[in-house]
Amino acid sequence: MPLEIVTEWIEATGGAEKVLDAMIEAYPGAPVHALWNDAPERMRGVDVRESWMARTPLRDRKALALPFFDPTWRRRTAAGAPDKVLVSSYVFAHHVRFRRLPDVPAYAYVHSPARYIWAPEIDERGRSPLVRATAPYWKSLDRRRAAEVHSIAANSAFVQQRIMDSWGRESRVIHPPVDTAEITAVLDWRERLDAADAGILEALPDAFVLGASRLVPYKRLDAVLEFAASVGLPAVIVGAGPDRARLEALAADRGILAHFLGAVSTPLLYALYQRATVFVFPPVEDFGIVPVEAMAAGARVIVNAVGGTAESVPHGIGGVQARRFAGEDAWAALDRALKLNRKTVPQQAARFARSEFIANLRAWVDGD
Repeated sequence: MPLEIVTEWIEATGGAEKVLDAMIEAYPGAPVHALWNDAPERMRGVDVRESWMARTPLRDRKALALPFFDPTWRRRTAAGAPDKVLVSSYVFAHHVRFRRLPDVPAYAYVHSPARYIWAPEIDERGRSPLVRATAPYWKSLDRRRAAEVHSIAANSAFVQQRIMDSWGRESRVIHPPVDTAEITAVLDWRERLDAADAGILEALPDAFVLGASRLVPYKRLDAVLEFAASVGLPAVIVGAGPDRARLEALAADRGILAHFLGAVSTPLLYALYQRATVFVFPPVEDFGIVPVEAMAAGARVIVNAVGGTAESVPHGIGGVQARRFAGEDAWAALDRALKLNRKTVPQQAARFARSEFIANLRAWVDGD
């Protein structure tokens, strides 16, 4: 079955990139259309078709590029003569339409309708005066384009409801892929570290609160710092991004002992999951791949009771769900998390294995 894949843009890491990798594995040889590709090394051997924006400064200015997304997706040229197009969408990729092949059915795997348009309360980008002023137009356009999509899958029941509320469309739930088998195959990830990473791990305190994500405000790593301060433990923060300076200043102002490690290798991240007293993940996420990775490594996980993490981390079994991450609530969550059995926690992550995602994806796309 000739099929072509569409994604927003390609970065070095991220949940959408894990989904794209699994889509390529499910449909080997399929061309991939993206607005631009910022990680050519991880796409080696894949036929990636970039848009005209890849040759302009717009690729580094997503907010300025937004008005061009829809017209660009509406004028794509297919690499061949596909019977179907498989889309990974979290902004406007589901708007895609191939010239000369306007009736090719699109199967859109939706991470979320664009949050800064449809859910600005959890995405600070939607609070800017420009976005607020133009949101009614983008919502109307997005709803019309979503009506053209042949079939929609959501990455969680939480997003499934947002799709209904935003677009008025039914969808099925297919949880995203997590490399659970790879993680659980290694009992002690310290054994896989090189000398430099082993030195980083050894230099950390014996007990600490771990936070890991891109360092951007909506990931709420400030709440990880507050949690650590509330329970009297140091914090270890993993990740890179524009919010690092603010987080470091917050830790300094509050007298919180915090270790900012920046971006780390995959083996070190998994070893940190295993070493941490508790892994805290406060954002309202569409699904939350990172907490599932942490569970697969055997970490005691505390997540937000609101959002997709309420589906992926079963309360009191795979982890703990909380609504506040400070004060007495932090102590209560930590106390419950410490009672979790680290030997059985990885079992809760197995249902999100990459193989499960690929099987469900094929059943959806091929079975229709």
